[in-house]
Amino acid sequence: MSRPPIGTRADYRWFTAIPTRWMDNDVYGHVNNVTYYSWVDTAVAQFLIEQGVLDLKASSEVGLVVDTGCRYFAPVAFPDSVTCGVRCGRLGTSSIRYEVGIFRNAEERASAEAHFVHVYVARAEQGRSVPLPARLREAATRLLLPPNR
Repeated sequence: MSRPPIGTRADYRWFTAIPTRWMDNDVYGHVNNVTYYSWVDTAVAQFLIEQGVLDLKASSEVGLVVDTGCRYFAPVAFPDSVTCGVRCGRLGTSSIRYEVGIFRNAEERASAEAHFVHVYVARAEQGRSVPLPARLREAATRLLLPPNR
């Protein structure tokens, strides 16, 4: 089974910068894997907040993470800067698969690529999935890659 090629910045639709911190390095001298998941979560939340589709205190629908994964290609270490590119890998009725490329400094190839799936639920009835709100579907649609990519 062949693996997909390592993504480049051109494969992503929206970007945000996240600085590394001294404490992100582990005893091996590079950023620990758990930090990558934090960057992924931060990048998607930042996108949703900037698009006006997530209000941390008042949104009636919230996304719960039900699946995650990450592939690592090259190490990142403090004091590198990180840019996270976000795209939508799948847009369902009540779920979205976000895909995030993690880019070190000005590099064009991803140092890591991760994904997570949000299933949207009614905040008041945690556990019952709901259709994606129209404003969220519109924002996520802008993250979809053209079909020929």
